[in-house]
Amino acid sequence: MSFSPKYITSSLLLFLVGICYSASAQDQKFGVNDTIRVYAYVTAEGDTIPSGYMLPVSVYTKVHPKWKKYWVEWTRLRNAVYVTYPYAKAASRTMNEINAQLVNVTDKKQRKAIIHSKEKELKKQFADKLTQLSVYQGKVLMKLINRETGNNCYEIIHEYKGGLNAAFWQSIAFVFGSSLKQSYDPNNEDHLMETIVKDVEKMYGYRS
Repeated sequence: MSFSPKYITSSLLLFLVGICYSASAQDQKFGVNDTIRVYAYVTAEGDTIPSGYMLPVSVYTKVHPKWKKYWVEWTRLRNAVYVTYPYAKAASRTMNEINAQLVNVTDKKQRKAIIHSKEKELKKQFADKLTQLSVYQGKVLMKLINRETGNNCYEIIHEYKGGLNAAFWQSIAFVFGSSLKQSYDPNNEDHLMETIVKDVEKMYGYRS
């Protein structure tokens, strides 16, 4: 009597299934790891997915010199913006007030008196604080004034104090390695400063 390979395979599978079923019927006890309770997450669709919690892991590594230099420069710039941005906003407000008062005023002495009164007011409010700025913070402030007013500091001084004063203060700026004619380019050279300024505006509720 001969059996085909297919018949032998089917019979063997049935035999093994029968043994497993018989063993499970005789012993219903579970092993230690047969059933483990875990947390579960129920999705919006109603599926239940097992979940668990892992202990936090701290990973430490050395910062590459390139990125270390980057973050040092970024932190310095951020601190300078935080310190000087309120002064730039004040300068912008003052310029708007001066321009509003100078409308239709043609008399030179009267114009000069208006400008002098605002200048005196600014000095009283900010002179002591501004003298405490570093050269680097002064450069940042001039860029921010350009951002807020649309004019560089040379143009502002030239407009309100005359060309001689503008030339004088420009020469002083050169001595300190700076320039009153600094421009502000938020899309290229000053994109990091622009990012920080926007954060400051959100944090303190400034309006551009």
